[in-house]
Amino acid sequence: MDRDEIIKSFEGNSENNISTSELIKKLRAHKGMSRKEFCEYLGVPYRTLQDWELGNRSMSDYMLRIMMYAVLLDVLPSRDVNDNKESVKT
Repeated sequence: MDRDEIIKSFEGNSENNISTSELIKKLRAHKGMSRKEFCEYLGVPYRTLQDWELGNRSMSDYMLRIMMYAVLLDVLPSRDVNDNKESVKT
């Protein structure tokens, strides 16, 4: 699913009866990540993302907008642990 389709899904959320959980799944699919990878990317606990996707926990509208912004514009820095290691020259 491309970026424009996701944005249209969000804008028509009430009209199309697309749930927040479905939008989150679309965002994760857009990044091509597993739940674990997506959690690490966003910096949220695995169980929280799982509950959002399963509809067991609700997310505020503004939080979903922030998530969409971060994912679609790819504004989050890499959370790879190797990126944070400084090389030491001897």
